Amino acid sequence: MIDTVEQHYAGFWRRLTAALLDLLLLASLLSPLLYLVYGPEYFAWRLSGPGWLGNFGIADALLTKALPLALLVALWSAMGATPGKLLMGCRVVSATDGSPITPRQALVRALCYLVSGLPLYLGFFWIGWDRRKQGFHDKIAGTVVVRHEDDYAVESLEALRARTL
Repeated sequence: MIDTVEQHYAGFWRRLTAALLDLLLLASLLSPLLYLVYGPEYFAWRLSGPGWLGNFGIADALLTKALPLALLVALWSAMGATPGKLLMGCRVVSATDGSPITPRQALVRALCYLVSGLPLYLGFFWIGWDRRKQGFHDKIAGTVVVRHEDDYAVESLEALRARTL
């Protein structure tokens, strides 16, 4: 088990912010590609179409489903984090010993996002209640998300003033 004195778990809001940053980055990269392939009709179709499981074509399936999955697995395996997690000072590690996660753990974690999202996103909200800040996808894959220890966001204003005086 990870010693809680050495590891600081990343909480719900930090992880949500990281996910939103990742979504913005991914959308800014994929939108021009999808526009080039399908034109403006693609975005009109998405607004009134069959939902997130629907496909406009093979390029749509590859760019909006397969590529994000592959990027998650590659980034978690190679760097331990997505760009959003890096910006928020977080990384994904093994829950047992704090070591970098394996490609298999990364794949299981990515696929288990579906498990976390299916029951009204309860698996993601669970991060806010869990002692180790694990979502369902983390528990299944055997991972935790940790933050840098020198992050002062959790300290009180008084403690920060005392540190600077």
